[in-house]
Amino acid sequence: MAASRNWLGTVEAEGSAGRQASSGVEVVFPSDPATPAPLCPHGPTLLFVKVNQGKEETRRFYACSACRDRKDCNFFQWEDEKLSGARLAAREAHNRKCQPPLSRTQCVERYLKFIELSLSQRKFCQRCQQLLLPDDWEKHQEHRVVGDISITQLKRPSQLLYPLENKKTNAQYLFADRSCQFLVDLLSTLGFTRVLCVGTPRLHELIRLKASGEKKSNIKSLLLDIDFRYSQFYIEDSFCHYNMFNHHFFDGKAALEVCRTFLQEDKGEGVIMVTDPPFGGLVEPLAVTIKKLIAMWKEGQSQDSSHKELPIFWIFPYFFESRIRQFFPSFCMLDYQVDYDNHALYKHGKTGRKQSPVRIFTNIPPNKIILPSEEGYRFCPLCQRYVSLENQHCEHCNSCTSKDGRKWNHCFLCKKCVKPSWIHCSICSHCALPDHSCGGPKDGCFICGELDHKRSTCPKIAASKKVNKAVRKQKQRKSNKMKMGTTKGQSMNHTSVTRKKNRRERAHQYLCS
Repeated sequence: MAASRNWLGTVEAEGSAGRQASSGVEVVFPSDPATPAPLCPHGPTLLFVKVNQGKEETRRFYACSACRDRKDCNFFQWEDEKLSGARLAAREAHNRKCQPPLSRTQCVERYLKFIELSLSQRKFCQRCQQLLLPDDWEKHQEHRVVGDISITQLKRPSQLLYPLENKKTNAQYLFADRSCQFLVDLLSTLGFTRVLCVGTPRLHELIRLKASGEKKSNIKSLLLDIDFRYSQFYIEDSFCHYNMFNHHFFDGKAALEVCRTFLQEDKGEGVIMVTDPPFGGLVEPLAVTIKKLIAMWKEGQSQDSSHKELPIFWIFPYFFESRIRQFFPSFCMLDYQVDYDNHALYKHGKTGRKQSPVRIFTNIPPNKIILPSEEGYRFCPLCQRYVSLENQHCEHCNSCTSKDGRKWNHCFLCKKCVKPSWIHCSICSHCALPDHSCGGPKDGCFICGELDHKRSTCPKIAASKKVNKAVRKQKQRKSNKMKMGTTKGQSMNHTSVTRKKNRRERAHQYLCS
């Protein structure tokens, strides 16, 4: 799941308090998209800039969109850096080397051969995470191999494959059966017939299982995921190897067309997108990708349907609500707590601060979404939506205000409800934890310090860029002068050495004559 970058500094340090650090890294989307971004093994890189409150911006640089640790992908290039032909060739060779060992077509061919084998011949190498054909057995005889792989197991690849739990790159946390079953039932109740599963392999599996079961479901699904291991379990129309941080299809136009066809089938009717991005990922590139998928869906719409929106479930921690709504104002957050099988904290049944912080953000009206009453959810007639058991309606805010499942308290000085563990600080003039640091980093803009907007929407950003550009030019001039001085000194030293050498040669000739 996670895909932000700790080696670049604080990326989006949005905790439960909504505070942002005084420095960080921001994604820059160039106004001129004609210049393609350089490629790393995970597709086109993203352009970043490091910002500091009250200080100038540093040089922009390209880095991997999917990996936040340089040990996983060490791509780094300054925006204005010119690379030699040799370095470009070496980079292309490295990118090719990092690609999956088998092409998409080869994976499909192997899968079709595998399902024709008898049960005793169906084997899976746990070390290599690969389905084995009889020709592969000898190469893997020293490895830990599981035999008798049933068709049922092939339909649940997420239970065969080891989760990629490197938090800095994949953090592949998988829906618990409870949450997965709830989502499938909800999608069926809402009348959807197609589900675009972006980074949700467990949901994709359950939808396909329901479609092939005794009580056949009419819902189809397409999985887009960065984990190429799923390629060996699905044919082309069921899975696309995909990076959601840069909208990159690893298998090119063929995979892109599979996705386009799926979204535009039946003129775009009956389809919903469900995405579960890495929690450490930057919200802005994810939002840009989602908008590109929306645009792809709209291409198949008639002009009369131009006002319609692609229904979306975006599954993300509740403390990113303000960032998500910045890009999608029509989204609302449901109280339903999503839990995961292989996450130590995000489990169902916990209470207080230990409850899962993961929620569903959607553009579907919340009064249409029924949450399970057996889990304590109830309908609030004033808010016209289902809320968690302890989320009490505040008559002062005129809303059920809790975000984390606990009962929040209304602060009359702040004029809003806050977490039960917070108290009002007279020094900071807002509520915070009792042991907080007064006068610490605050919300707001890096440029002007105002609290009602971020740096990217600051009205003074143009003036700031001019000042920063002037500073950079001044530094560049100083650097050039220093280089010239060094070159001049080197030239003078070279002349002096040459003269001494000539004198020695003349003296040697004189003595030898």
